[in-house]
Formats: sequence, C-alpha cells, structure tokens
Amino acid sequence: MAYKEQYPSKLLEEAVDAISSLPGVGRRSALRLALHLLKQPAENVHHFTSAINALRDDVMYCSECMMIADAPVCSICSDRSRDHGTICVVENVRDVMSIENTGQYHGVYHVLGGIISPINGIGPSDLTIRQLVDRVAKLVSPEAMFEADAPGREANVPEVILALSGDVEGETTAFYIYRQISGYGVKVSSLARGLGFGDDLEYADELTLGRSIVNRQIFKP
Repeated sequence: MAYKEQYPSKLLEEAVDAISSLPGVGRRSALRLALHLLKQPAENVHHFTSAINALRDDVMYCSECMMIADAPVCSICSDRSRDHGTICVVENVRDVMSIENTGQYHGVYHVLGGIISPINGIGPSDLTIRQLVDRVAKLVSPEAMFEADAPGREANVPEVILALSGDVEGETTAFYIYRQISGYGVKVSSLARGLGFGDDLEYADELTLGRSIVNRQIFKP
C-alpha cells in the first residue's frame, strides 16, 4: 500500500495538489513552494496569484500571427518597421522568443500551436495552417504586390520560412505546409542545418540559431 503523506492543514494539502499539477513539479517540490509562499508577505503572494489570474483570463492571441499578446494585434505584427512580406513559421511562442533573441530576424511570425503528430492525435486541422494559407493568399494579392519592396528580400516576392524542428514530425509538418502554399508563387525556405536533427529552437544557442536564419535555404520537399 502506497504511503500517503499527512498534512496538518487541508488548505496546505489543496495548495500542494494545485502546485504539483504543474509539469515537472513533484509533490515534495510543491510542498516546499507552498511553505515558501506562506513565509512571504501577503501582498507578494496576492501579486503572484493576480498575475497568474490575469495571464489566464486576459491574455489574447494575435489575430494575425496567433502569438500570445496583450492586444488583438501583437507588438510585432503592429510594428510597421518589420518586413511583413516575410513570415517565419514556428511551432510555439517559445520559438518566437528564441528567434527574437538572436536579433537576426526582422520579419513577422506565424505560430502553428504545435506540429502534425498522428501518434498524439494532432492533425493539420488542429493547427493554424488554414490561417497561414489565408495570410499567404493576401500577401500575393495585387494590392500587396504593389507595396514598397522590403530590404533584403527579392522584389515583391513574399517569403515563408519554415522554422520547424528537423525531426520526423517537424519535417512532415513542413512538407504539408509547403504543399498548401507552393501554388501561390511565394519563396519557401527553411533554416540552414546548423541545428542537429530533431533539435528544438528553444534549446539552440543564439549564435547557431541566428546563423541558421541568416543562411536559410530554399525548402526542398
């Protein structure tokens, strides 16, 4: 019979239950965190909990790139100094943060919200691929093609960078997206293979990731 730890307070036990529900946090670590919070000034704990509540209740997703934002359009998409004709497609928000930290990319993003993974029950319809295709279609509209050329990009030719992991699921997702957008006449590229097979952008060092972006290559299905 498994040993069940006894708590002197039902409130403490409920706090441990809540904290241990976070990924990577066991019950012992949760207990240490709960006891730590008890030692803090009440205003500190209230600020902590209010920040978590605001994150869950008030956070938005950008209507253009699907990234977490504080407004209907995120700060990157609303920045007119960015190259809006170059879209970097990533799996999640952490990848956006990793690429931004390199300082080597000045376009905009599109967050898929995951990658195609049949084993996990994730198909194309579970991601924001349809929204990406709609963005690409708008980029090649007559109105968009007459906009001023962006420095560092071929004249009036939009580019989609597939910045996905190099494992099987990442490659499958990239190939699927390529098939969906290749008919629009856009340039489709992928990161230079400075990253190892299966590497996540989140864990790549800034120098390697920056070089992979600058030296990106035409996507070859």
